[in-house]
Amino acid sequence: MTDLYFDFLCPYAWRGVELAAALRAGGERFRLRHYSLVEGNHPGNASELTWRLTEQPHAEGSAAQQGSLRAFVASHAAAAQGEEGHWAFTLALYRAVHEAKQPLEEATIMAAAETAGLDLAAFERARADNDARRAELRAELDAAREVGVFGTPTFVLPTGEAAYYRFETLTRDPATAREWWTLYRTVLTSEAEIGTIKRAKNRPPRKGA
Repeated sequence: MTDLYFDFLCPYAWRGVELAAALRAGGERFRLRHYSLVEGNHPGNASELTWRLTEQPHAEGSAAQQGSLRAFVASHAAAAQGEEGHWAFTLALYRAVHEAKQPLEEATIMAAAETAGLDLAAFERARADNDARRAELRAELDAAREVGVFGTPTFVLPTGEAAYYRFETLTRDPATAREWWTLYRTVLTSEAEIGTIKRAKNRPPRKGA
């Protein structure tokens, strides 16, 4: 099982989740895990962890902070309806925000839950148990910190290797996803232990682009 840490704010994580969803259709196993870019990049956590997203009010803070917390709580509520429901909700919300350019707010979250085919009454009951959902989120953020996650998407292989990938290209095609995933995993597990790959700023365009 490969863990996939994501944040609904991040378009690169959206592409990583789409890649994983395409691979799941072929039998590859991924587990959705949450990581907060707002918490990770908060200036109050520069030297030690003192600011926690899970301790913030829903109605206060920046739009990113509010949307992120609301989306994470909703994601855990969706997960209460099973793995497939969680994946369906995650994809629906990502596509609404990053493909349809909808704001990450209450109406978009509810529309995503409906698109995902969730039991909306059960979804609302799970969201209403705010303390439990925040506790689940806090546990995942703690787990991400132990791994050393700093960006999304971060993939943690069953063998322990972990890396952040900045996905510039989206694919939903299973064959293409398989080809790309083989490449990414090869780099991650290589004895060369490549730490950073960053394209040159003035690189020529790809052929056919």
